Amino acid sequence: MPRSKVLPAELDPSARQLIEQLRRLKDHGELTMRQLAAKTGYSARSWERYLGGTTLPPGEAVEALARITGADPVPLFALHEVAAATWGSRRAGPAAPPRPAAPVRERQHQEGQQPERQQEQEREQEQGQGQEQEQEQEQELQRERERVREGRGEQDEEREEKQGQPIQPIRPTEPQAAAPASSIELTPSPAPAPAPAPAPGRFPHIALTAGVVALTVAVLAAVLLMLRLDEDGAPAAVVVSPRTATASPPPTYTCRITRVDGHWSAGINHGRNTEIFYGATGADVAEAQCLLRRAGISPGGIDGMFGPLTLRAVKAFQQRAGLVDDGMLGPRSWKALRG
Repeated sequence: MPRSKVLPAELDPSARQLIEQLRRLKDHGELTMRQLAAKTGYSARSWERYLGGTTLPPGEAVEALARITGADPVPLFALHEVAAATWGSRRAGPAAPPRPAAPVRERQHQEGQQPERQQEQEREQEQGQGQEQEQEQEQELQRERERVREGRGEQDEEREEKQGQPIQPIRPTEPQAAAPASSIELTPSPAPAPAPAPAPGRFPHIALTAGVVALTVAVLAAVLLMLRLDEDGAPAAVVVSPRTATASPPPTYTCRITRVDGHWSAGINHGRNTEIFYGATGADVAEAQCLLRRAGISPGGIDGMFGPLTLRAVKAFQQRAGLVDDGMLGPRSWKALRG
């Protein structure tokens, strides 16, 4: 370990004792300045000043050194408090001889002159500032006058250009005779063309024409519908309002499978074998649905509607019976259903 430097001779005894104990802790732990800086958070140069007696170490540095060396910090804190109280006078040298006091009159004269000089300097500065402000105001007024003159000159030039003659002072003149009307040429500005007014009765004619066309189309549509119904030989379709259709509940069908004269019957369509196909509705469809269910093929619900499920069940039954699976229930399919 390098040998420590000699502490200053004017160091206070309590500070000397504190620094010597800190040095012993450092030497006992075989710590270098860099290691102290790394473990305590204080730089190596700071520890050189602390252990050299040039700077009093702070309490945190003393506590950190005691913690890393395993020493009791209480005695070190006591020495640190005493050293901190007397650190300011550790290097106090002999008191300087007092300066001879100046005569009372000279001091009073000097003290009186300083405020007077300061006041004079302040007055001079204020006067200089006031003169500068006055000069600036005068310059600003001069510039404003020039701008006003320039503006008047431009206005006069514009007036002369518009009128084509220089401005002359107004003088009272004698009344002159009015010029004849023929000598005065007036050029009236073209008036905007008025918007064309709608022809009288135009809108009623348009509405009447549209009504006639609509009525004609309606009559033609009714005639075509009647002709088509006559050709088909079917009665005229009765249009049912949506409210009436939704209000009436759908018919319900109950399957009552029985054998009548050796044939199966569900008791819904009284044994009819009417040809039905996809999209048909009514008791015949419900009869077929009951017989398909009896045959072990589900057509869905017994609702009297020949829908996709019923169509699939009919085709499955026809394939199983060896018939043409066209999805239509004709005489052969009914015969196979009734067994």
